[in-house]
Amino acid sequence: MTSPHVLIVGCGDLGAALGQRLVASGCRVTGLRRSNRALPDIATLQGDVGLPESLRSLVDLRPDILVYTVAADAQTDESYRRHYPEGLRNVLQALQTAPPRHVFFISSTRVYGVDDGRWLDEESPAQPADFGGERLLEAERLLHGISATVLRLSGIYGPGRTRMLKLARAPHQWPSTNTWTNRIHRDDAAAFIAMLIDRVLKGEAIQSCYVVTDNAPAPQHEVLSWIAHQLGIAEPMPVLPPVAGGKRLSNRLMQASGYELQYPDYKAGYAALIASEGHTHG
Repeated sequence: MTSPHVLIVGCGDLGAALGQRLVASGCRVTGLRRSNRALPDIATLQGDVGLPESLRSLVDLRPDILVYTVAADAQTDESYRRHYPEGLRNVLQALQTAPPRHVFFISSTRVYGVDDGRWLDEESPAQPADFGGERLLEAERLLHGISATVLRLSGIYGPGRTRMLKLARAPHQWPSTNTWTNRIHRDDAAAFIAMLIDRVLKGEAIQSCYVVTDNAPAPQHEVLSWIAHQLGIAEPMPVLPPVAGGKRLSNRLMQASGYELQYPDYKAGYAALIASEGHTHG
């Protein structure tokens, strides 16, 4: 029996972590990336989703599953258009002679443009407030009519992503507003996607959209203060600013799937990150 074949387009941090999990589960994995650096255990192809001529190697692949997890290389409308709607369209075109059984598109909760602290889930209307959300939603719409699942991830953190640790060490740089924030650990995101792929391969039904985030939205200053305390930094702010703005994301469908988060909240995730990164007190 032939191993199921998964094509991951965009093998950066998340894509590579997902690929390793899939290989360990017995899948054959091909990764497409701009870099010519090969990935361990993953058949690596070089290509640029914005250049259709560089995608010719995909034509005869015939993957069972496509995971599109490309990241824009700049915070500009041009980059988002190139990497999301145009890139996804180019990849689907390259695979048209033997389309995958199911497509997973890694989107973002940026498609929800609200900033008033309200709760949001998969039933909430996607009303982008900026070009990034607009282009992501444009790409999502390309999947209407085919077997596909959109995964709207909140802020990804994990190994190598130490921005919040650095910010916690510099309280004078903390934002003046204390907004609601949402996050998902990279390892949980990869494990959840791998679980969904396994269910599709087994012929089980999954949802067409999931908000992928942990169980506990939290005010940004609360997160920073907690990290600062763990790092042994003097209490930067005895009284935190009132919480105002942002959004609170519900992962109700993710929970309903039966997936159990390894890092259910920021404390679990950042405690592991602080330990793994070797950060010390003081």
